[in-house]
Amino acid sequence: MRRTDRARIANLRLVAHNLVASTLTSPAEAASSMLATQAQDLSSAQWALAVRSPGSTITDVDKAFNEGSIVRSWPFRGTLHVTPAADLGWMLALTRDRILRGATTRHAGLGLDEQVFSRAADVVRGALRGGGRLSRAALLAELDASGIATGHQRGGHIIWYLAHAGLICFGPMEASGQAVVLTDEWIPEARRLSPDEALAELAVRYFTSHGPATLRDLLWWSKILVPEARRAIESAGDRLRQIVIDDTVYYLGADQPDKPVAPGLILLPGFDEYLLGYGDRDAVLPPEHSARVVPGSNGIFLPMVVSNGQVVGTWRRTIRRATVDAAATTFAPLTATSTARYMKAVESYARYLGLNPGEATIVDS
Repeated sequence: MRRTDRARIANLRLVAHNLVASTLTSPAEAASSMLATQAQDLSSAQWALAVRSPGSTITDVDKAFNEGSIVRSWPFRGTLHVTPAADLGWMLALTRDRILRGATTRHAGLGLDEQVFSRAADVVRGALRGGGRLSRAALLAELDASGIATGHQRGGHIIWYLAHAGLICFGPMEASGQAVVLTDEWIPEARRLSPDEALAELAVRYFTSHGPATLRDLLWWSKILVPEARRAIESAGDRLRQIVIDDTVYYLGADQPDKPVAPGLILLPGFDEYLLGYGDRDAVLPPEHSARVVPGSNGIFLPMVVSNGQVVGTWRRTIRRATVDAAATTFAPLTATSTARYMKAVESYARYLGLNPGEATIVDS
């Protein structure tokens, strides 16, 4: 891909992701704008929402969870995401049956079948009915006490299954982590969409939040089938538009402008949708640097330094009593201007945590 094409795609994606010129005012708005935000690492997901709603703090993100406007579950790819609470049901319904069928062999190997899942559902309903909330560990203890063994990864798969079935989700924050709640109690006003309405909604909101992106990107991100994806795009109609770059068709929101944005530097969390949300990531991360962000191709995405739309390095934090240190490792030396922007980005991250910025270092390698 030519450098100018990469720059154009990155420029448009920065706007779609609300990573520049964002007018979002809360983490709940950010979650809605992103449709679903990858969240197997909760702290990364919290920062992913806050960085898209400038001025938001981790306290604001936790408040959104506690008020029930956002939740965490497994709507796509069998992977944890943060979603707007009201949207969780129709998202799960898009691929739930196929995802659960695909896990049948693994579940059988763990001694898990429909009878076990049904018994577990009864136990969980009894423990949580009437507004109950339990930590993951406490919920597993309830299952063990009821004679449903949770060792050897069985407990995690039981929770995963019951969440896919729509019985439970992760809701409010507690000292021990995010509590499990009954979905229908925690989300009393869920949106109801027909299958065709859900597909159109998926296409519009994915491409509006991630565009320019391709049909292949949508397929990878959602795991819907090719005929469903084509129907989704067709149903979206004039709510999407397309551009052709290097003989490839990309889709994006109909109202998204194609104009330059101010350059900048952003510190993104690991697993951020800006990189992870695509089947093809070359536009913002050249293949020769991919192993620096995903070491060993093991599915673990490191926190990223993004300058002018391109991933230029990784970073890590060290939290102390009242400060947070940041250490960046870049693929090449940063300019003086980019270095100054890095320092400001560290200050923004410290404010998000409610801490003072500590030591901020950069090493190129």
